[in-house]
Amino acid sequence: MYKVKVDRDLCIGIGNCVAIAPTVFQLDSDNKLLVIDPSSVTDEVLMKAASSCPENAILLEDDKGNQVYP
Repeated sequence: MYKVKVDRDLCIGIGNCVAIAPTVFQLDSDNKLLVIDPSSVTDEVLMKAASSCPENAILLEDDKGNQVYP
């Protein structure tokens, strides 16, 4: 299971990730990404959602803390 981190400074609120994984991601009142429940989807879905971000604001790490995306 990947760990999910968000660089809120890079997030521009496009929402592709929310459309792909609405149980994982949500936009707050500032239109910035929040991580809700990454365990609700597979690593494949997390990777698809992260790679949909045009700003690479979503970072994925493996269980050893190694960054796997981007």
